[in-house]
Amino acid sequence: MTENASVEGKVPDATELGEGHVPRYMARPDGARRRRRRRLLLVLLVPLVFVAPIASALLIQPPEPVGVRLGYFPNMTHSQALVGLQLGMFTDHLASDMRLKTYIFNAGPSAIEALYAGKLDMTYIGPSPTITGFVNSKGEALRCIAGANSGGAVFVIRDGSGISAAQDLAGKKVASPQIGNTQDVALRHYLKLNGLKTKDDGGNVEVVSVPNADILTLFKKGELDAAWVPEPWGARLVNEAKGRILIDERTTWPNGAFVTTNIIVSTKFLREHPEAVRAILEAHVEATLWINENPEVAKAVINDRLLNLTGKALTDKVLSESFSRMNVTYDPVRSSLYAYADWAYDLGLLGTEKPNLGSLYDLGPLNSVLAEKGLAPVA
Repeated sequence: MTENASVEGKVPDATELGEGHVPRYMARPDGARRRRRRRLLLVLLVPLVFVAPIASALLIQPPEPVGVRLGYFPNMTHSQALVGLQLGMFTDHLASDMRLKTYIFNAGPSAIEALYAGKLDMTYIGPSPTITGFVNSKGEALRCIAGANSGGAVFVIRDGSGISAAQDLAGKKVASPQIGNTQDVALRHYLKLNGLKTKDDGGNVEVVSVPNADILTLFKKGELDAAWVPEPWGARLVNEAKGRILIDERTTWPNGAFVTTNIIVSTKFLREHPEAVRAILEAHVEATLWINENPEVAKAVINDRLLNLTGKALTDKVLSESFSRMNVTYDPVRSSLYAYADWAYDLGLLGTEKPNLGSLYDLGPLNSVLAEKGLAPVA
């Protein structure tokens, strides 16, 4: 063994080097030995001065926050979104490592497109675009996880339009918020039930797709004869544009119950971030209960939110009328969604095969939240 050999990084002692042999470093004067050690320490420590902070930063770097992208519409039928955002309920339930970002839509098909494109995780939305989004993705893209509103949709005719019954719609111009949205399907189904056809189907009723705010403007100008709309637009057409309700859609459903709004989530987001989905549902249930327990205060909160979004507050009369025609709930009223699916299929909006909606609903997370609060589960 040579005098500079080492075992497991240790400097060998004299006995390992042979009897009577003294290693050279032990023969050096004490001062020289100390200087040698300082130089060695400097060589070892200087790189650590630069490496240690980098390594430390890599070790303690917090994970990226979970982004929750939530959509909703500036409609009374999306009351839980309006109240929950205005009062901070959603952010209260989200964990500290979750971030909420919200998006506003005018009608369901646009929200479905955003969800398809991976730009939206969850949204309040009507049943018809829910069905279309599910069917067009072959049941892969989304799941319905809660209800939000029952009722709150009306068919309004313009004063002076000459319409007093379904047969009077022949030759008239009628609007819905967007082709394929819930009110559009309800309108087209109503026309078909009454033996009427749209112009694009060889008939004489012109159905146009117009955003809700523009429907109001066109009503005032006399350029539309009727419209099937959600609240508060129905009440606004009556109170601001001389409209008259021909059909309150509740009258066409058993017990007046039908889904106007539910919540859907990207299947991928539900699978990867169940804790974020649960947090949104906790806030949703809290908002539902709070609205029903505090209806007058809720109207004011909703109005504040709508003012922020649209730049215009609703009158007390519009608020009251809108609220009286809807039921804020977390029950998805599944039977009515299946009926909408049948209507859309009969209208040729869902392809040539009747859709199988067996896996559309995942109500497990909602029922878990309800059980925690001591509330009855939804079917």
